[in-house]
Amino acid sequence: MKCPSCNQVDSKVLESRTIEDSTVMKRRRSCNECGFRFTTYERIEVIPLIVVKSDGTRELFSHEKILRGLNYACQKRPITFDQLEQLAREAENFIINQGIYEVSSSEIGEYVVDKLREIDEIAYIRFASVYRQFKDVDSFIKEITKLQNKKM
Repeated sequence: MKCPSCNQVDSKVLESRTIEDSTVMKRRRSCNECGFRFTTYERIEVIPLIVVKSDGTRELFSHEKILRGLNYACQKRPITFDQLEQLAREAENFIINQGIYEVSSSEIGEYVVDKLREIDEIAYIRFASVYRQFKDVDSFIKEITKLQNKKM
């Protein structure tokens, strides 16, 4: 860390403590060259996740938006809110673990659809019908047929 007094880069940490709900590290330092004492702060850099929608518009990733869609698809199904929260968290972690900060909404949707299929087939069909924009009954029948074929 560069000393604000003499511009030397060699300093030692005298004291460290976390502040602001453990999201910031405050460090008291002393310059090894001139002895000047100064304070530094370290914060986690949060890079926002951007979702590219099908029409090309971009918006910030919303954990809550995924949860709303899942809640709607899972109404009156034996699925707990904790399961839905876990799925939304997994979707976010899936994106973060890829090391990308811009992802298409279709990639997120496919991930959620695949995971929801493992939890509840009815909720999966409901979510897929909205996400994949089923146009008619034939679309439902095709999806149900695919689901049945995977079970065999």
